Amino acid sequence: MFKHCICALSLLLVSSVAFSQQNNSKKKAKNIILMIGDGMGTAQIFAGLTANKGTLHLERFPVSGFHKSQSADGFVTDSGAGATAFSIGKKTYNGAIGVDATKVAFPTILEISERNKLATGMVVSCAITHATPASFIAHQPSRGMQEEIAVDFLQTDIDVFIGGGRKYFNRRKDGRDLTDSLRARNYQVLDTLTDIIKVSSGKLAGFIADGEPPKVSEGRGDQLLQSTHTALKLLQQNKKGFFLMVEGSQIDWGGHANDIDYATTEMIDFDKAIGAALDFAAKDGNTLVIVTGDHETGGLSLTGGDIKAGKVEAKFTTKGHTAVMIPVFAYGPGAEAFGGIYENNTIFDKMMKAFRFK
Repeated sequence: MFKHCICALSLLLVSSVAFSQQNNSKKKAKNIILMIGDGMGTAQIFAGLTANKGTLHLERFPVSGFHKSQSADGFVTDSGAGATAFSIGKKTYNGAIGVDATKVAFPTILEISERNKLATGMVVSCAITHATPASFIAHQPSRGMQEEIAVDFLQTDIDVFIGGGRKYFNRRKDGRDLTDSLRARNYQVLDTLTDIIKVSSGKLAGFIADGEPPKVSEGRGDQLLQSTHTALKLLQQNKKGFFLMVEGSQIDWGGHANDIDYATTEMIDFDKAIGAALDFAAKDGNTLVIVTGDHETGGLSLTGGDIKAGKVEAKFTTKGHTAVMIPVFAYGPGAEAFGGIYENNTIFDKMMKAFRFK
């Protein structure tokens, strides 16, 4: 009898979970938070987990898969082509920003969200005009055109953006001060994190550095976490929903430098922001959170370590990017679509479907 009760209870629990997952798969995502760990492969994730003594918020995701990161013109992608694949759903050439392989501009998921009356935002730990954030808001033939990318910010109605790169807006070769243009469009243009996190409503342009922000280990602190909290606070005020892109930018730079401490501290920093997004999504119930990387950097290999001590031993095979498959994690309405192995540009299609955009 007892055995029968246990079996019945087990079947009931399995049925409840299956029903819940089926319900979730049919649910439209009101909000999407896309989080990109630049240069983040599986080795970077496990290095961060080890350095953090065995835990990461990434372990909370119920769905995981892999994307193939190759660009239109290379077996190894760069951040421009990698992020553009996510943003417009097209494979493109290395260095491209918001354009396809023939240099034709296509609307990004951020711009499409705007057109559907959603709030939009970006939070990064690099210059806001750097390749990954640029790919969601700009359309330029080359990632190096950072002043032109800054001008493209004025072609959208993005509600919140926080990152470095102030000089591309106010110390330009053409003499223009785009911060004046932003203020004229009702942006609160702020230069310190202390002021940025106090904002409780309205549009926000937050510049945390003139150029590139410092490493987290050299004084950046919890900028990414606090900026993510601020963006969520502002964006959720739109009752129709929002799209937010958050980048852990400097994991990549740790890989380029072949510096395992740099890579792991940035990975842990990014994971804190992931925790904030997951907490928001769990409470909200209508938010899809996606975490992935654009490519792996450094050819990182973990050769030893001690999880209890938080010690990582590692070797790198290159100072550039590699072509390995990149993990994808998903939570919330539409998450089940992110399991399996697929091309990087189909992440755009999966987000469009989750939003029910045509």
